[in-house]
Amino acid sequence: MSVVCRSSCSLLLLPCLLLCVLGPSASHAGKLLVIPIDGSHWLSMLGVIQQLQQKGHEVVVIAPEASIHIKEGSFYTMRKYPVPFQNENVTAAFVELGRSVFDQDPFLLRVVKTYNKVKRDSSMLLSGCSHLLHNAEFMASLEQSHFDALLTDPFLPCGSIVAQYLSLPAVYFLNALPCSLDLEATQCPAPLSYVPKSLSSNTDRMNFLQRVKNMIIALTENFLCRVVYSPYGSLATEILQKEVTVKDLLSPASIWLMRNDFVKDYPRPIMPNMVFIGGINCLQKKALSQEFEAYVNASGEHGIVVFSLGSMVSEIPEKKAMEIAEALGRIPQTVLWRYTGTRPSNLAKNTILVKWLPQNDLLGHPKARAFITHSGSHGIYEGICNGVPMVMMPLFGDQMDNAKRMETRGAGVTLNVLEMTADDLENALKTVINNKSYKENIMRLSSLHKDRPIEPLDLAVFWVEYVMRHKGAPHLRPAAHDLTWYQYHSLDVIGFLLAIVLTVVFIVYKSCAYGCRKCFGGKGRVKKSHKSKTH
Repeated sequence: MSVVCRSSCSLLLLPCLLLCVLGPSASHAGKLLVIPIDGSHWLSMLGVIQQLQQKGHEVVVIAPEASIHIKEGSFYTMRKYPVPFQNENVTAAFVELGRSVFDQDPFLLRVVKTYNKVKRDSSMLLSGCSHLLHNAEFMASLEQSHFDALLTDPFLPCGSIVAQYLSLPAVYFLNALPCSLDLEATQCPAPLSYVPKSLSSNTDRMNFLQRVKNMIIALTENFLCRVVYSPYGSLATEILQKEVTVKDLLSPASIWLMRNDFVKDYPRPIMPNMVFIGGINCLQKKALSQEFEAYVNASGEHGIVVFSLGSMVSEIPEKKAMEIAEALGRIPQTVLWRYTGTRPSNLAKNTILVKWLPQNDLLGHPKARAFITHSGSHGIYEGICNGVPMVMMPLFGDQMDNAKRMETRGAGVTLNVLEMTADDLENALKTVINNKSYKENIMRLSSLHKDRPIEPLDLAVFWVEYVMRHKGAPHLRPAAHDLTWYQYHSLDVIGFLLAIVLTVVFIVYKSCAYGCRKCFGGKGRVKKSHKSKTH
C-alpha cells in the first residue's frame, strides 16, 4: 500500500517539477515588434529573431509591401503595409547605387549626383514611413497587440517614431549611423584627436593635418545628413504632436546593439547601454554542397580565392571586368567569383562565375587562401572569423574605413577599384597569399575576436530579452541626456569660477593701487611742495 502511495505521490509531483523547470521560461516569453531595414541590415538581424522565436517569444515583423529581401519566414509573423512605390523602384535604387560606384565623373559632378540620389532615395523611404504612421487602422492594431519591446535598425528612424508612439522600450541593432548620430544620441564622448570620423580614412594615430581633416569633416558632415534625417524630425513632430528632433527620436533607446568589435575598430569610449556584437553574422560553418565541394577539391594544393563585391554590385563595366579577369587568370589558385553580369570574354579556366556562393562556408574551408571583398562589415567579419587575408576594393559608405582598419592591422591590401590595373590586382593577391605576415596577422585577429566569454548572437538575444523583461533599461541611461549643452561642458561653472577669479584679481588690484597711492602718493606731493617753497 505504501508503495502505491509513493508511486501516486511521485506521479503528482512530476507535473509540479515540470512547471518549476518550465515555468520561468514560459513566464518570460513575450511579444517583440521588429521594424527592419531592407538589404544586408535585415539579413544581419535574422539570426537574433530566429533565436528569440526558439526561446518561446512571439516575433512580429512589419515591413513595406515593396521589399527585396524581407520576406515571409517560418520563425516570425510578417505583417506588410502599403507604400506608394513598387518593388521595381527599390530594385532600381539598389542597382543604380551599384553602377554609380564605377562612374568616373569629375569630383564636383559626383558630389552633385550623390546628393541628388541620396535626396531621391531618402524621399522614397520617407514616404513609406509616412504611409505607415498615417495608416490609422494598422497603427491601432499594433497598439492593441501589447508588445513588450521594439527591435529596429535606426539607420532610418521610422522604427524610433513607432516606439515612441506606442510607448515601447526600443533596442537598436546597427553598425553605425552617418554623421556620428549614434554618438550624439547616446551622449558618447568622441574626441576628434583620436576618434576618426566616418569617411575620413584616418586611423586613431593622426598627425596634425589629419586632425585638421577630422575637424573639418566634423564641422561639415551635418549638411548631407540634414537632407536625409531632418524630414523624420518633422514627421515625428506631426505624429507625436510635440516638437521633436532626430536626436530626440534616437536618444531614448534602452540598448544599442552595435555590430562592432575592437579587433576591427579603433579603441574609443563607449556608454553603458552600448553593447558590442561584432561578428554576429559569423554563423557556424556548414558542409559545402556537392557543387562547391567539387570546385574546392579540384583546386589541388593551391587552394581557392573567394571573390564577392556584395549583393548591390550585379554588374561591372566591361573594361574593368576584363582587367579583373586577366589578373585572376595569372594566379594558380581557383577563383570562385560571385558575379551576375556579362561573362568577360577573357575569363581564364581557373575562374568560375557563380550567381551565389556560401561565402562564410567557403572562407572556413582549409583551402581558402584569400578573400577579395568590397569591405562591407559582413565580409570583413567573416574574413576575421575564418582567418583569411583580404584584398579589399571598397566601393562606398563605411567600406573605405573598414578597409583602412584591416590594412592598418596588416590583414589585407586595399585597392582603388576605379584606378587599379590587372597588374595591381595580381600583385595584391600574390602578396597576401605568399607573404606569411598577412596570414599570421589575420589569424591573430581571429584568435582575439573569438576569445570571448559569450557569443555575439547569445549576447544580443540576452539584451533583447533583458529589455523585454524589465520594460527598458533606464538605469543605463546617463544623466548627460538631461543637461543643456553648456551644462554638459560645464561652461556655466567655468564662467562662474572665472568671474570669481576676475573679481578677486580686480579687488586685489584696486587694493594694491589704493595702498600705493596712500604710501607713495602723499610723499611725492610733500616733496614737490617743499621744492616750490625753496625756490
